[in-house]
Amino acid sequence: MGVDSARIDKFRRLPIDGQSLKRLIDAGLTWLRTNKDMVNALNVFPVPDGDTGTNMTLTLQAAWNEIKDSGTNNLGEMAALVSKGALMGARGNSGVITSQILRGFSRGVHEKATLDVATMVKAFGEARDTAYKGVVRPVEGTILTVIKEIALATEAALGTVKDPIAMLEVAVHAADEAVKNTPELLPVLKQAGVVDSGGKGLFLILEGMLRHVYGESLETPTTMVHSLSAMDLQGALDEVEEGQDYEIVVDFVPTDELNLAAFYERLEEMGTSIQVGEGEGMYRMHIHVPVEKRYEPIDYIMGIGTVTKVAIENLLAQMDEIQKSKQLQFTTVEPGHIAVVVVSPGLGLSRIFASLGVAAIVAGGQSMNPSTQDILNSFENLPTDKVIILPNNKNIILAANQAKDVTVKHVMVIPTRTVPQGLAAMLSLIPDGELVSVAEKMARAISSVKTGEITIATRTVEIDGVNVKDGQVIALLDGKLVVSAESVEQGVMELLEKAGADELELITFFYGEGLPHAEANRIADLVREKYPSHEIEVQEGGQPHYQFIISIE
Repeated sequence: MGVDSARIDKFRRLPIDGQSLKRLIDAGLTWLRTNKDMVNALNVFPVPDGDTGTNMTLTLQAAWNEIKDSGTNNLGEMAALVSKGALMGARGNSGVITSQILRGFSRGVHEKATLDVATMVKAFGEARDTAYKGVVRPVEGTILTVIKEIALATEAALGTVKDPIAMLEVAVHAADEAVKNTPELLPVLKQAGVVDSGGKGLFLILEGMLRHVYGESLETPTTMVHSLSAMDLQGALDEVEEGQDYEIVVDFVPTDELNLAAFYERLEEMGTSIQVGEGEGMYRMHIHVPVEKRYEPIDYIMGIGTVTKVAIENLLAQMDEIQKSKQLQFTTVEPGHIAVVVVSPGLGLSRIFASLGVAAIVAGGQSMNPSTQDILNSFENLPTDKVIILPNNKNIILAANQAKDVTVKHVMVIPTRTVPQGLAAMLSLIPDGELVSVAEKMARAISSVKTGEITIATRTVEIDGVNVKDGQVIALLDGKLVVSAESVEQGVMELLEKAGADELELITFFYGEGLPHAEANRIADLVREKYPSHEIEVQEGGQPHYQFIISIE
C-alpha cells in the first residue's frame, strides 16, 4: 500500500467516534463489493455456485443500510446499529459468521463514545468469542481462524501500539497472514489450490478500512477473468437493481492483446454486474446497463475487436414474468397447528413443496442464500406460534437458526442439507401434532434418502481422488464430489452406481432450468433400462446451475 503520511497523521489525531466507524464500514463494504467476484471464485469444489463474496457483501450492505442515515456520534450506539443490520441481513454461513463477528465487536465497544486501543483489542476478542460460540462445530482454516488470529495479534500488540489506526494495521497484517495459512489447516483448501473465501472476505473488509485511511482507491478491483464455463449469467436475474434495465452479452475476438484493467474501467462507465470470460482466444463480456446505454458496450467492443455474437435481454420484463410465475397456493395454517417453511431453489420444486402442505416458501439455494430477515418474514405473520424450518441447503442452516433465535415463536430447524431431504421430511409432517415429536420424526426421515447432483465444473482440480477438468460434467453424492464425466448421461449413470442404486427402489429426477424436458426423459429412460425393477420418476425442478437434483431412496 502507498502511504500518505499527512493523511494518516490526521486520522491518528482524530477520535474514532460513531461517524468515523460509519465511514470505515462504508469503506470496508465498498472494497469487499469491488472484489466480490474474486472471493466468489475461491470455491473449494468446482461447482458454479461460489457465493461467499456475494453473501458477505449483502450482509455488510444490510449493516450499512441500518446506519447510513444515522447521525449519532457515539461509537457504541453506531456499532449496535451495525450489529442489528448485519444480524437481520445475514446470508449464508459466511454472512452469519460475519454478523456474529460484528455483534461481538459491538459488545466490546458497548457504552464507549470513542475508540481507544484497549477497547479495540477487547472488541476483537469479543468478536472472536462470539463467532466461535455461534458455530456448533468450529472448523479451523476458515473465517473463524482469521478472526482468532486478529484477536491474538492485537492482544500481543497491546502496550506497544499507541493508537487505533496502528492497531488496525496490526489487524490487517494478521488477517492477511492467517488467510494465506488457511490451506495448511484445512486440507480440502490445499487440494483445491485456494485460500478460505470467508477469511479472505474478512481480510478485504478490514483492508478496505485501512485503504480509506491511506486515501487509496476502493473502486478498482483485482482484475479477474473467468473461464467461459464458469460465468454465471443467470444469477443476475435474482434481483434487478435500478439502472439495470438490459443485460448485454457480447462474444468477441480482440484485435490486439486485451488490456483487462482498461477494459473493466471503460465498462464500469457504462453499467454494473460486469463479468469477463475467456477461452481459446475468444472473450465473453457480460454487463447490465440502463436502457439508454444498451448499445454502448457493443459499439465499444466493435472498436477493439471482432464481434461474433450479441445477446440483449430486457431484465425488467423477465423479472415481471418470473414474479408472475412464483404465485403458488399454500396450505392454510390453522391456529395452533404446525407451519412448515421451506427454502426452495426452483419453481418446479416449490410447486411440489406446496402440494405437500408447506405454509410458506423462501426462494433460495445454491448461489442465492436468503437472509435471516427473509426467513423471519416468511413465518412471522402466520396464525400459529409453532414453526418448522427446512433450509434444504447446508449454507442456509445457520441463517435459519439465527431467525429462530430472534423470534418469540416456537421454532425448530431441521438441518436438511438437500432438497430430497426436505421432501422426505415433509412426508412425515402431522400438522396438528406436538411440535417436538413431529420435528423429531421429520428429522429421522431425512436419513432415508441419498442426494445426487449433476452440474458443470468451473475449474480444473483434483479433490478426493477425482480429477476434474474445467467444463466437464461432475456429480456430487450427498455433497461429496464422486464423478467427473464427459456428458450428463454418463455422470448420472456413474453417480447411481456410486450411490448403490441397485439396493434401493425409487429414483426421482428433478431437472433444472437449463435442461430440456425431453432430454431429462431420455436419460430417465436409460436409467429405467438399467434398473428395470426400480420406480423412476421425472419432475420439473427449475433449479439453476444443476442439470439434475436426484433423490435416491
